[in-house]
Amino acid sequence: MASPGALSGDEVLADVVAALVDDAETVRVWSPTATECLGWTSGEVCGRPLADLVAEPQPGDLRGAGVARLRTRGGDTVTLRYHSIAFGDAGSRLFLAVRADQALNRAQGGAMLDALMAQDRISFVLRGTDLAVQRTNVTSVGMPRLTVGTRLADVMDARDAEKAEASLRTVLDTGVPVVGREQRVRSLADPTQEWSFTVTALRLDSPKGDPAAVAVFLTDATPQWQAGRRLQLRHRAAARIGASLDVKRTAQDIVDVLVPDFAEFAAVDLAMPVLTGDEPEMALDRDDLRLERAAVRSPDGIWPPKLLQVGMPLPALPPMPQVRRLQQGQTVLVDRAVLDSRLVESDALSTLIPEDGRWLVLAPMFARGIVLGLIAGWRTSKAEAFTAQDADLLTEIAAHSALSVDNARRYTREHLAAVALQQRLLPRPTTVTPAIETAGHYLPAAAGGSEIGGDWFDTIALPSLRVALIVGDVIGHGLPATATMGRLRTAVQTLADLELAPDELLTHLDELVARLAAEAGPQHRDTIGGTCLVGVYDPIAGQCTFASAGHPPPVVVAPDGTARLVDLPPGPPLGVGGLPFETTTCALEPGSVLALYTDGLLLRQDADTDTAMTHLVQRLSDLVSSGEELAAIGPALTAGADGPPVRDDTALLLARVRALRPDHVAYWQYPADPATVATARNAVARKLTEWGLEELVFTTELIVSELVTNAIRYAGGPLGLRLIRDSVLVCEVRDPSNTQPRLRRARTMDEGGRGLFLVAQVSHRWGSRYGQSGKTIWAEQLLPDATPDTPAERR
Repeated sequence: MASPGALSGDEVLADVVAALVDDAETVRVWSPTATECLGWTSGEVCGRPLADLVAEPQPGDLRGAGVARLRTRGGDTVTLRYHSIAFGDAGSRLFLAVRADQALNRAQGGAMLDALMAQDRISFVLRGTDLAVQRTNVTSVGMPRLTVGTRLADVMDARDAEKAEASLRTVLDTGVPVVGREQRVRSLADPTQEWSFTVTALRLDSPKGDPAAVAVFLTDATPQWQAGRRLQLRHRAAARIGASLDVKRTAQDIVDVLVPDFAEFAAVDLAMPVLTGDEPEMALDRDDLRLERAAVRSPDGIWPPKLLQVGMPLPALPPMPQVRRLQQGQTVLVDRAVLDSRLVESDALSTLIPEDGRWLVLAPMFARGIVLGLIAGWRTSKAEAFTAQDADLLTEIAAHSALSVDNARRYTREHLAAVALQQRLLPRPTTVTPAIETAGHYLPAAAGGSEIGGDWFDTIALPSLRVALIVGDVIGHGLPATATMGRLRTAVQTLADLELAPDELLTHLDELVARLAAEAGPQHRDTIGGTCLVGVYDPIAGQCTFASAGHPPPVVVAPDGTARLVDLPPGPPLGVGGLPFETTTCALEPGSVLALYTDGLLLRQDADTDTAMTHLVQRLSDLVSSGEELAAIGPALTAGADGPPVRDDTALLLARVRALRPDHVAYWQYPADPATVATARNAVARKLTEWGLEELVFTTELIVSELVTNAIRYAGGPLGLRLIRDSVLVCEVRDPSNTQPRLRRARTMDEGGRGLFLVAQVSHRWGSRYGQSGKTIWAEQLLPDATPDTPAERR
């Protein structure tokens, strides 16, 4: 039997047995419900004493109220609880009865309903099939106000009402109860009011089994819900804030955590020294402490333009009690009215207040007694005011954030120092020589913001207008890798000055890396090593000779835009030892572009190595064909690479080669005959006169005379003599001997030994290099209009 109040009047009386008896206890009227209950028809009962239907002897008559067992037409008995009342003036009585079990249900249901309506611990709402309120014990204290006849949408936000009504409608349609469902409720009367309820709902059926109502039991779980939200915010802050070692990224993570669950607008202002890695002053109230807006967040992601923007300095805070508490390290709550009364005359400070901002909470970030900045959160009139629990929560988040910001600040300081060291170790990015134009590009790894590594590039001008191109990659990151890179780059420059062939240079470099590994501790030996690619370009021959120590091959882009990888044996990485390095020589058309790179560039392509190389070749072809300057191609290659950041740095060296004009080179070959000296002097004099370099005839004849004479005397023939004219005048003498020439100072009475000394005195510089067989001694002279500081002469 359904609870009273849940059914209509007809449904409540539908199961009541009714009979009218006269003063002789004879049945005169028998209701259809009596027939349904006992099976006897009106014709079978009317005119008979009512006592004939009693199954057991009944003391007295059926007057008043009581319980009686009546026989059914089928031979069974039914226990009824009855009540008879006088009806009319002829002694007739109306006999009303219901089944005893139904009467008990009605009594208990009524008592239960009365108990529910009388208590205030469990909120009860009885809703009809239209979900309108029929009975409720909900008052207006602390919850939405409910009155009889109200629907869900009359007291709740439409979004919450739609979800709640759909759930209750499902209960009515299926009969399956809802138990312990969480329901969020936002009030229509006051948008700042918000609750969370635990909802249990079950359907009430009519005697016919049709849905009649839905009983809803509500438990206010708002305090637990709010505590859960604060706990979730703590966990989210602990997990997210501090994941980055970038100061600004950390500041942005703070505001991203706070909006929208804690505040509708949030901003982080940091002391300016923090942004550069330095330590700010110890106290917030110092005059020289300057704050800068580092991060902002709004509900829609668009920060209002009238508010202080990221990168702008924070105006000086006014002298207020709240500011003094803030300076003492306390979190403060401020109402908009208080701010308006203090900021009437300050246009600058008005840029700190959102247009609809009503409540403000400010928390300082302290670490080791140092003020790092402030966290500000705003709520508008659409939200509840900040509470003391909110202030405590922001204080905890600010403490955690301060440690994260300080860690990022320390990393920034160390990183800037490491970058400064590395910038000093790397060469200038661009060089221009008569033989080549180069542009280098270095990109740190994307780990912890920007991580330095051991990748490097170098361009070294060699004698006879040749140029060495080097790219290397040292294992590891950080200062150890940078230090190793500096040592290797110095070694490469020293070895290049010896004019060694690329494979010989790598052999000596490999030995150096092996020594460095041996000097390191056992735990660091496996971290010392690397790869290197060396190329030497000869503008006279129009060729470049490469040797690789485990390095990716270079790319050549021809003047017509076609690009290809140089087929170069990779060779073993540096430090392996015991294996030879091989050279490959390729011809280059004037205007061709060479690209030497480290594997970090391939990793940035987010693909396997072969696919990345193919993509790199195509990108280089497109960029060179488009007419891009060398200095712009490097950033374009790295900026255009898709995929996630990689934990490896990238070094890229681009070189556009030039060819020396054929008429700027003169070559002669002579036998090892003393008469050759005069012939060589005369040939050189004629060529210099032809070039318009008469001023250099005397010194050049002297150089040629001494070098040719020494070659004939100590090396034999044949001899090769070459003059090269560009920004300098180079004189070369090639002989078949591998004997190292020595410069010495002859004594007064010596008859010889002054040849190389004279060459050194009259030339700008001189030296020798060795080939597969024989050697070449060279001497450079500055042209009449050149100086030692011209770009061609600088290394």
